[in-house]
Parts: sequence; C-alpha cells; structure tokens
Amino acid sequence: MKQILDAILAGDSAAVGGIDVPDHYRGITVHADEADMFEGLDAKEKDPRKSLHLDDVPTPELGPGEALVAVMASAINYNTVWTSIFEPVSTFSFLKRYGKLSPLTARHDLPYHVVGSDLAGVVLRTGPGVNAWKPGDEVVAHCLSVELESPDGHNDTMMDSEQRIWGFETNFGGLAEIALVKSNQLMPKPAHLTWEEAASPGLVNSTAYRQLVSSNGANMKQGDVVLIWGASGGLGSYATQFALNGGAIPVCVVSSPEKAEICRAMGAELIIDRSAEGYKFWKDPSTQDPKEWKRLGARIRELTGGDDPDIVFEHPGRETFGASVFVARKGGTIVTCASTSGYMHEYDNRYLWMNLKRIVGSHFANYREAWEANRLIAKGMVHPTVSRVYSLEDTAQAAYDVHHNLHQGKVGVLTLSPAEGLGVRDPELRARHQQAIDRFRNR
Repeated sequence: MKQILDAILAGDSAAVGGIDVPDHYRGITVHADEADMFEGLDAKEKDPRKSLHLDDVPTPELGPGEALVAVMASAINYNTVWTSIFEPVSTFSFLKRYGKLSPLTARHDLPYHVVGSDLAGVVLRTGPGVNAWKPGDEVVAHCLSVELESPDGHNDTMMDSEQRIWGFETNFGGLAEIALVKSNQLMPKPAHLTWEEAASPGLVNSTAYRQLVSSNGANMKQGDVVLIWGASGGLGSYATQFALNGGAIPVCVVSSPEKAEICRAMGAELIIDRSAEGYKFWKDPSTQDPKEWKRLGARIRELTGGDDPDIVFEHPGRETFGASVFVARKGGTIVTCASTSGYMHEYDNRYLWMNLKRIVGSHFANYREAWEANRLIAKGMVHPTVSRVYSLEDTAQAAYDVHHNLHQGKVGVLTLSPAEGLGVRDPELRARHQQAIDRFRNR
C-alpha cells in the first residue's frame, strides 16, 4: 500500500498499474457474530463505536466487469449507521442472499462486512471486459450495484431485480484502503476537489438528484415551491442546491439557528427553524396532532406569499410524513427516499386522495442520473458539503456523530490519504468556487 500511496501522492497515478496489489488491506467492518449485540435497546442507545471495527482483511478476487480501487477518502452515510446498529435488519442477511446468486457473488458472503458507500480514489486493476477505465484513473464511485441479467433493469437500472447498494447490501465497501466495485459504478473525479471533498457527494448528491430533479422523481420545474426537510443535512443540502440552481423556491426546514445560517449561505431565503417554532407533530407515540400540520402549512404560506409546496422532499419518515402529506398543494408531490425517524408512516389519506396528491418512492439513482449529478459537481455548479473529516481509525466516532445528528452536511473519512487538502488537479477552477466549497467547513 505504501508504494501505491507514494505514487498517487507524487502525482504519478499511472504508475500504480505496475505495482503489485497487496493481498490484504485495512477496512471498517461489522462482525456477524455481533449482530445481536444491541438486542433490546432503542435505536438511539445503539452505539456504532461498539460495533464498527478497523480490521485487516483479504483483498477480494477481481471478477469480470469489476475494478479494484485504492481508496483515498470516503464518507459516512446513514446506511453505515443502519449497518452499525443492525437495523432494520442485519446486513449479513443481504450478503447471504447475494452470495447465493452465483459463484462470483459468493465472495460477498463472509462473517465480516466491509462497509461504506462512497469513495474517491485511483483504479488499481480492472477485470475482463472493462474498457472504459484503466489503472491510474482518478475516480469517484456511485453506490448502485446491478447485475442487469433481467429485462427489468434495462429501462431504468434502479428497477433491476438484482439492484443493490454497494457497501450496504454488498461487501468490500468504500470505508477501506481498497474497494471492489463494478466498473459501471465509476465516474471521473472532479479535478478541482480534494479527495475528501470528491468522496462526499456520491450517494446523497445522486439520491437528491433523482428524488427532486429527475423525471423518475418529482421532476422539479422552475418556480416550484419545494419544502425540504433537514435542508442543511447530507441529503437536504444537495436538494437545496438543486432547487436554487433549477429556479425553484426552496423552503428549508432546519433545527437550529446554525443550520439556518448554512441555508442562507447556500442562497436560500425561506427558512423554518422547527425547534425555535416548537412544532410537535405527535401528541404521543401513537397520536398525531393535525393542528400542528395546519400551523406548519400556515407558516409556509406566510413565507411564500400564499403558496403551498408543489414538492415535499421527504426523508425523516414517521415523524414528519403526516405533516408532509397535509401541507403539499393540491396535485402536489411528496417524494420520499428514507425513513430516518421510523419506517411505519401514518397520514390522513383524505388529504391525499381528495386533493389528488402523489407519493413517489425514490431510491438512490441510476448510472445516468448519478453521472449527471457528478457532472454538476465537476463543473462547479453544485458543491460538496463537507463539514468535518475523520481518520479511518476514527470512523466509528464519525458514524456515532451522524447517528446522533451532531453534524452538518457530510462527514468525510480519510482512508489512504494522509491529510486533508490533497488531490486537487485544477486549482484555477477551485479558486473560483473556494468560498462555496468551504461553506460547511467546521460547522
């Protein structure tokens, strides 16, 4: 690994093709024999620092259509939190199911799971049938893993019957020194960004793009009022940027003055601090409060000059979903990609069917959507939202911070990169956007 890293740091990435790939590497793992360690605890009491390990693991065999990547940096996503607390199920059930698909996928069914669904790094080796990428290419990876042997995925790869999220439903993820990916996960690394900045947008940027911009999601248009929950967070910070870039009107819901200030720094003007305004959508664990839905709706109309949201960008889930369905305009769209506060959503269906609203499920993105989202990053039209960067050794603490919402934007992790600030290949483009790139830093 030292030879590979030295070549990359010297700016001679092409040389890595002539260096032997090590037969082992360090990666962040969970262990199958610990999958019951948090049984009986509430989700917030489950501590990723107890379940995430830094292990030395064997380098997987490289198969057709695949690539091994030297990972310079990665990032924390909520799926790593779910993996670490074994919710809603242990990811080892995913690996076991995937392992039954073919002799090649059997590699993934192991008693440990190398996690992580983001990376920026350098291609080390490519398998048979890979022509678009070669050793030495500087890349980022999106997290969609598909087999494409079924006709279902050939209109939209997210519909593939064997669609999985890499590093969550597959093994050999990005929170490691080496990762195994399919070649059709790779995209060019934005040249003006550091390794940690380039690694951080992948999952959330692509997810927000499909959810909000794509015709597979809300198909946002100019002038749309978009209510964005968690507008300064990992997903919401990209949704806010897409709304502003696309001529829409974001209404940013945040939970503190500091988060409100971040939204203003991105250019948003309409902001609701839900903590300061005291919204409580549930009277008790089983009873929602429609009066609070109405109060939120009135506040949105006050900010927008009388307009209800054309689109509600949903991901908190149970806590907010009833309010989201209520406040959307007649004929509006509630588009949801997650349920970080709970999966069992409840809402008053009268406000959906009688007002012709739509609920659209959205999950990550297909390759084309991920490529377009990455292209916007590379052109400096959308910017990374890294607030803090951890070492590989401190990944468990990073996951804990995300689990408890102690972060802003995205949390990066240095894997092979020895320091922040490395990997910039286009300093001129960077200089033009430096302020926007740094606006989440140290928040």
